This record gives sequence, structure tokens and C-alpha cells, in this order.
Amino acid sequence: MPHLIASLTRAALATALGFAAMALATPADAQRPPTQKNPLDKSDLGRSKQDPNLKGIPVPPMVTAVDKLPLNQIKLPRGFSAEVWAHSMPGARTMIQGPKGTYFIGTRSIGRVYAVTDKGAIREQKTIVQGLTQPNGLMILNGALYVFAINKVLRYDGIEDKLDAVPQPVDLSEKFNLPGDLQHGWKYVKIGPDGMVYVPVGVPCNICEVNPAVHGHLRRYDPKDWSYEIVARGIRNSVGFDWHPVTKELWFTDNGRDWAGNEGPEDELNRIPKGREGAHFGFPYCHAQGIPDPDIKVPTACNNVITAAALMGPHAAALGMTFYTGTMFPPAYRNAAFIARHGSWNRSQRFGYDIVVAKPPANGKVKVEPFLTGWLDSPANKFLARPTDVFQMKDGSLLVSDEFGGALFRISYSATPQRTAGR
Repeated sequence: MPHLIASLTRAALATALGFAAMALATPADAQRPPTQKNPLDKSDLGRSKQDPNLKGIPVPPMVTAVDKLPLNQIKLPRGFSAEVWAHSMPGARTMIQGPKGTYFIGTRSIGRVYAVTDKGAIREQKTIVQGLTQPNGLMILNGALYVFAINKVLRYDGIEDKLDAVPQPVDLSEKFNLPGDLQHGWKYVKIGPDGMVYVPVGVPCNICEVNPAVHGHLRRYDPKDWSYEIVARGIRNSVGFDWHPVTKELWFTDNGRDWAGNEGPEDELNRIPKGREGAHFGFPYCHAQGIPDPDIKVPTACNNVITAAALMGPHAAALGMTFYTGTMFPPAYRNAAFIARHGSWNRSQRFGYDIVVAKPPANGKVKVEPFLTGWLDSPANKFLARPTDVFQMKDGSLLVSDEFGGALFRISYSATPQRTAGR
């Protein structure tokens, strides 16, 4: 049992466990209008004092022409430059690379998986899988591509040699036993330094109590038999994590709840300290760095929880992240975490739409600094791109995926930076 559960009354605990069966069957929609609120949610829209007409941002289903991509608006620290590295992939999100160099790109609402092959001067992309429900999670294991949709896990063996004739997948869905909720059901998957496969399971609501054995946690699967254990609890929606290169501790982003005000609770950057696997990180009772939830109230809500190592901003939608281990960037960036902030929808004044860097902690505090900016026009309250994931290339440069424009931008460092549109 999570540490926090011990502080609940018996009635509250019974309510939390009782939500499990209903949660599994809820066709939740993260962009549901407030007038059609998910029956699980306990949001008090009157208390939030927000515009009830705020709604999610749809992903353009069509290809964005390369000359329409917001390359020239990118602002970076001195010495860094940006280029369009690949494009024409609507909804591009998660990025991984196979052992033979092929890049695989997952999507959410578009339902596709793309393959990108690097030809040097040009990149070629093709759709290799389509028609899945939010296939955001990808990993490569023993030369096979694993695609994690909502409650489906499909394995494509020898994929890099079969891009022109993709084989029928092996269906591993029953082994993973993932719930089928659409809201916060998309996955972000990585293999840890321990060889285990880490998979998050979000909550099927904005703010609600759930069965902690089913939702709101991070799982660690053993690839030998796909048995799993829970390594972190009390998580609303984590769609990005990585391991510190030195300490090997797992750090993860978590999206804060909506409809509690324009200013938060802020998104989180969390750390699982050594020896604290299985600990509770607060949801739904405690948020950010010790804020009790205004709608689901329990005694001592923030007792025995691990609060955020750093705050990521109000409704910023902090998603993919990677610790930098390359040598191209200046030494100050070594072992720092680059994090994509997808950008707000549940906020009157837009926030995020950028890449920030979380520097290694000094005196116990994590310093979060801007890195890639320029995609948010604050005076006009408009955005130009929605960065979703960050991937370190073998040469030490970084790829940034833009879901809104369906493109990958490459960020490099040199003494004489140049901007090129790519092909």
C-alpha cells in the first residue's frame, strides 16, 4: 500500500478502490468540455474561476510544408543553431533509434508510426504502422520494434530490414495487461540501466481517486516473462522519464491537474531516490511541492509523499526528457536534463511551448533554465509549435519533435552556428 493511503479514512479508501471497475470502462476524453465532465472527476469548475470555454488543441492531420515550419523563430543560447532535420510526419512525438540507425517516430491522435532513414544530405520517412489508438510508446529490444498503444503492445521482429514489407506483429497485449482508458492512457516507454522495461499508467480523469494497483503509477517489467512491479505511485500522467547518468536514479515529468486555476498546480519534475522504489508522489491528494488538492481533501494530504524536485510551470505539459551525455555541447550541459514543454491548453494565457534544461542539483535545488524558445508569442497569446520529445543523437546533437508541425528539429553547437531549412 502507498504510504499516503494509510492516512485516508476507511470511507475514502473504499471510495478509491471502488472506482477501479468504472475507471476501466470509462471512454475518457482529455478534451471533454466542462459541461460533459468525466463522471470520475471531482473538479469544482466554479472554484477554478477559469474560462469554461478552454479546450484542447487538435493536431493538424495534414503535412505542413517545410517553408511553413517555424525554424527562423527559434531562439537558442549563443553558439547553438537549429535546422529542420526531417518533416512531413503529422503528429510526430516520441523518438527512438534502432541499432542499424533507423529512427522510429510515434504519434498520438494520428495513430501512426513513422520510420526515418538518414541518407546524409536528406532523410526519407515512411509510415510503417497506422490505424492504432495513440501509439505514442516505442522501444527497440533485440532488434524488434515494440509499439505501445493504449492497451495494445505489438512487437515487429527484425523491423529495420523490413521497412518496405512490415511483418505481421506479435500481439503481447495480454502479457502487459494495460488498462484501456483513453484519457492519459498513452505511453512513454524506455529500457532502464537495469535492463527492465519501464511503462507508466496514467489516471482516467483530471482529478479523481483510483485503484492504485491499476492506475496512477510507473511499472517496471522484466523482459524474461513480462512480470512487473510498481516503482512509483501517486502519478497523474507521466509521459517522459530518464535516468541520471551518474546516480542512475530515475527522474520523470508529471503533468499537473486542470481546472484548479490558471496558475497551477504546476507540472512536476520528480526523482525516485535510491531505496525509495514504490514511494508515493502525491496524486490526487497532494501536488507540486506540497499543495493539498482543493477538491479531494484528506487529512495530512502531503505526509509521507515525495514532492517535486523542481516545478515545471503552470499547465506547461512537460513531456519527453533526456539527460545529456554527449560532448558536442559545452561542459555546463553535461548530465543536465533537456525537457520538452508541450504547452498549455487549460490556461487563459498560454505557457510553455519550449525546451528547458534542468541543471544538476546544487545545494539540493534543481535549477530550470530556458533553452529553446521563440515558439510562443505571448503578446498575441499564440503558439507556433508544440515540442513533445527530446532525443540525443550519436554525435551529441539533439532532436526535438514538434507534434503540431510534424517535424524533427536538430539542435547543434559550434563556433559559427547556421540555420538551414533542411530537406
